[in-house]
Order: sequence, then C-alpha cells, then structure tokens
Amino acid sequence: MGMAVGGNKGSMSEPNIVPLIDVLLVLIIIFMVITPTTPQGLDTLVPQPSPPNQPENKELLAKTIVVQVTASGKVLINQDEVSWDDLGSRLDDIFKLRAEKVAFVKGDDAVDFGQVARAIDIMRGAGIDSVGLITAKVEAGQ
Repeated sequence: MGMAVGGNKGSMSEPNIVPLIDVLLVLIIIFMVITPTTPQGLDTLVPQPSPPNQPENKELLAKTIVVQVTASGKVLINQDEVSWDDLGSRLDDIFKLRAEKVAFVKGDDAVDFGQVARAIDIMRGAGIDSVGLITAKVEAGQ
C-alpha cells in the first residue's frame, strides 16, 4: 500500500498513486471517445448528374448558381464575368431573397486550389450555407 517501515528514522509514508492512475485512465478514455466526433474539413455538396434520357429542368437551371474560376484568373457567376472584389457583394445580392442558400464552385483543371479556396471563402462570407463542388467528371455525367 503506502507505508514503509524501517530504518533509523522510524515510519516513512509514501503517497498512494493508484487513485491518480485511475483518474488519468478515465480521462484518456473520455478524450479517445470525444476526439472522433470533432468535424474535420469542409462540408461540401457534389451535384448529381441527371439521367441521360431525361430533359434538363429549365427552372432548376435558372435557380442554380455556379461560380467558376478560370485558368486566366477570371471569376464567372453563371457565365457573367465578375471581379474578385465584387464577387461577395454580387453573391449577397443574388441570395438576399432566397431561402435556400446553395451554390456551386467550379475550377478549371489548371487553376491553383488556392484560388478555388478563395472563392469558397468569399461565398461563405456572402452567407451561402452550402457550397458544392463541380468536377469535370460530374459535368460530363460520369
């Protein structure tokens, strides 16, 4: 336990560290359980391609907002060119009256990911709740 007898000084007490070890083991188990529940990364949406035999829904296409970052550094909102400085205010105006704040971002193959991340950051700052990613395979319907 925690006591040693002997020597010329009489009895000598030692601290009992068993309860301390028990507490530390419980804390380790708690942290191991909590750690996997922390979110990591960005929540994204990937648009699903429509079946090839079905005609395109014009109403859905009119409501869909796609921010495209080109290899030359230009930014487009649904084929309308916008400067990087005006991107946030334009998106804010578009989504001001919409209940569903979902938009997609598309980057050309030669675009540095930093530019796409910058566009996502501006989109989130403009109040867009969900940002989806469009890839070349999704666009081709694969």
